[in-house]
Amino acid sequence: MDTAPSTPKVCSSNLTGAPNRKSREAAQVTSKSTPHSILLLFFAEIITLLVVETNRYNHQFLENSDDRHSPEREVTEVEMFAFLALTLKMGHTVQGRLEDYYTKMEQLRTPFYGQMMARATYYHILCFLHFKENNRNGVERTDDRLWKIRDLFEIIRMNFSKFYNPSEYLAVDEVTVKFKGRIVFKKYIPKKPKHFGIKMFKLCDSTRYT
Repeated sequence: MDTAPSTPKVCSSNLTGAPNRKSREAAQVTSKSTPHSILLLFFAEIITLLVVETNRYNHQFLENSDDRHSPEREVTEVEMFAFLALTLKMGHTVQGRLEDYYTKMEQLRTPFYGQMMARATYYHILCFLHFKENNRNGVERTDDRLWKIRDLFEIIRMNFSKFYNPSEYLAVDEVTVKFKGRIVFKKYIPKKPKHFGIKMFKLCDSTRYT
């Protein structure tokens, strides 16, 4: 019997990419574009989604609550953007408790947070932050384990594919996003630096674009 190894199959494509690898959807992006304007390409729709669903959840809470609560004014897109920026910033100035970012104690005081957003506003957004309407069809909840963030996920996925034409040099790899919360598809991988997390697969261009 012939046991010689078979010739491996070679996959090839004729992808060449567009000029500067931008798609026509990102024609307004030039060398003079600011990081903020490029960020908005991907996140403007997300900010709108968060504002709509957060305000909706706040109204639903007030309607279903037996207690009397003073209705908060609706969250704006500017406030939502600031909320996300402050939350990311908190990862660089780590405090023991959330309230420490707004404390007036001299040894812990960080005036930046109070200057950017009032504590009550930050806590309000944090309390009612939502990504999808709770009263959607119950079928979504059983068939889609990501139904709570499905709209957010689809916006990100579509935008990443919309604004960029990949080159012919692509790679698919897995990445583990650190997560210790309770979720049915959390993985435990002892050999990874992040033992607990969510495994994702990424398609990446040679320029590191995902």
